[in-house]
Amino acid sequence: MGAFFAKLFGFFKKHQSRVVIIGLDGAGKTTMLYKMKLGVVVQALPTLGFNYEVVKVGQSELAMWDLGGQTHIRTYWRLYYQNTNGVVFVVDAADHDKLAIARTELHGVLQEAELKGVPLLVFANKMDLENALPVTELSQQLQLHLIRDRPWSIQPCSVVEGSGVEEGWQWLISQLK
Repeated sequence: MGAFFAKLFGFFKKHQSRVVIIGLDGAGKTTMLYKMKLGVVVQALPTLGFNYEVVKVGQSELAMWDLGGQTHIRTYWRLYYQNTNGVVFVVDAADHDKLAIARTELHGVLQEAELKGVPLLVFANKMDLENALPVTELSQQLQLHLIRDRPWSIQPCSVVEGSGVEEGWQWLISQLK
């Protein structure tokens, strides 16, 4: 009888998906996390480790790990990959000088065994800035066409303005089900 109730309550328990939010420093990862959690844009300081929040998006609960993007912190990203269901890579679409580094870091992350086949969402952030690259060019620069071992999507957005963010998360949630 106890097994029956355990199974019954397990059926009603909400599933929580684990998502890592990564990208270079200054891309807007923490701003995105707290915009999702609090509904407002907060002035974020550089993340020196990680931020963790559980965020409800529609009917889904996401355990979000926002990992710092400074050079010396990126080597520790792999410590957070275990049991990850989705990868969100945030890139500053207006920072042309860092795109080669972003591409290298992104493709390095995708080689990690613990992330094999895990869906990838690339947020092309700061599209509201005048010098932001169009998504097609950004996708080329990041060589997203080479990714064939997992579902992926690139979503133009402006976290500050709130445009494109919800659409990106909805795509990721559809891949997690």
